[in-house]
Amino acid sequence: MALKVAIVGRPNVGKSTLFNRLVGKRLALVDDRPGVTRDRRYADGNIGDIDLTLIDTAGYEDVTDESLESRMREQTEAAIEDADLILFMMDAREGVTSLDRIFAEQLRKQHTPIVLLANKAESRESGGGVGEAHALGFGEPVAISAEHGEGMADLYAAIRDASVDIFVEEVDEPDKPIRIAIIGRPNAGKSTLVNRLIGEDRLLVGPEAGITRDSISVDWEYEGRNIRLVDTAGMRRKARVQEKLEKLSVADTIRAITFAEVVVLVMDKDNAFDVQDLQLGDLVEREGRALVYVAAKWDLEENPQAKLAELSRLAEEKLPQLKGSPFVALSSHSGRGVDRLMPAILKAHDTWSVKVKTKDLNDWLSMATQRHPPPAVDGKRIKTKYMAQTKARPPTFVLFASRGGALPDHYIRYLTNSLRESFDLPGVPIRLTVKGGSENPYAAGGAKSGPERYKGDAKTAPRKVRKKEDEESRLPGKALEQKKTRVAKPRVIGAVKSSASKKAGSSVAIQKGARGGARQVSRSGRVRTGQKHAPKK
Repeated sequence: MALKVAIVGRPNVGKSTLFNRLVGKRLALVDDRPGVTRDRRYADGNIGDIDLTLIDTAGYEDVTDESLESRMREQTEAAIEDADLILFMMDAREGVTSLDRIFAEQLRKQHTPIVLLANKAESRESGGGVGEAHALGFGEPVAISAEHGEGMADLYAAIRDASVDIFVEEVDEPDKPIRIAIIGRPNAGKSTLVNRLIGEDRLLVGPEAGITRDSISVDWEYEGRNIRLVDTAGMRRKARVQEKLEKLSVADTIRAITFAEVVVLVMDKDNAFDVQDLQLGDLVEREGRALVYVAAKWDLEENPQAKLAELSRLAEEKLPQLKGSPFVALSSHSGRGVDRLMPAILKAHDTWSVKVKTKDLNDWLSMATQRHPPPAVDGKRIKTKYMAQTKARPPTFVLFASRGGALPDHYIRYLTNSLRESFDLPGVPIRLTVKGGSENPYAAGGAKSGPERYKGDAKTAPRKVRKKEDEESRLPGKALEQKKTRVAKPRVIGAVKSSASKKAGSSVAIQKGARGGARQVSRSGRVRTGQKHAPKK
């Protein structure tokens, strides 16, 4: 098992930046403003050959009332209790502040080893702050720059020396968990639902909207199966998202949907299936994830049966591409109906991972086409050949047909809906691709034709032609170019004896005949055939 390390300190000293540096990914949101991180976040990382389980915490605030900062402090204290080693970070540019001294007094009461880090020590201005860090009483501070990666060798040596006496228990690698993302609009009750499921106050909750900013992963075990719940930030309409920090939170939520297997869409019962809820559901379908609807705050509903029937009808009407998705009405605050959520999620996951035999698919295809034959396009009937499933998660099928590209969309929807009903695939996005099978795959350029073989130069040309080509290939470049551009001119032969009507000794143009002989051409341009008189009949 890896060494569990908590990164703590006052707000805006670079804890999340160091967290991302050691993890090797930009998991935690980073911004110049203080107080970006609110919940504690776990992730696996390493430094050198030391495996770490890192805990990113919120900035320490010296408040004990019912405010949001006080609840953030409770999350930081829980991370300190859970850690094997503490990295106490301060800002070397600003030096030691009063909040650093108050936090140091709290840390001295812990029995956990502490390593003092002086972050932002890449400039000359930070030299004084590094010297002031000795006054905190945690030994020699380690000067680092989390943003630029400086001082990582010194940090490795400090962690190695501090963890010598720490016993790390070896634990077998757990099975791959089922990844479940909890999404919805702000203040819909997502974090409260996660806390109710796992039975502890793991996530920061409150009456304020938009408390969660990062996508927080929580590992959990349910009936012997490993579960990873991902609590996400609430997503508002795109036109209302203006601040940079909220844009980063939305991007983190979309990434959580991409890596999830089952997505739970949490909606307020009074405003369920609003425009934003429909957009989120459509996004889940386009990503190919299984979807479960949750109507939260159900304990405030006076007429639950009629309301549930209305919401089910809206789900079928507004999102027909996810027809049959499970619908769970619950109350995260009182726990009413929460026990029905996990069975619905596991059933949706099993349906999402289903694999159908090719024989059953083709038997179904034969019955479906007999019931409703494919329409004729341009006067020609489209013939379906066979069908196969290429992959699961989500179920993806390929249909081969003659002129498959001409198959209408409404017939593809008919096949998809019939496939969903026949094989009991409710609420799962189905991918159906139609390919034309009229081309011969073994023909030249086909899918199975293979690379063309090189047959060499043809040797069927006459010997004289090949000899001439060999002679031309030996000529230098300029001589060969002149020979190619040379044009044959008619030869002129002098002192040819002409007829009686022509003067003797005059020049006559001679052209080459078809058989290689010479043909005499008169001055008028006519060719002399050699016949003096026409043949007698």
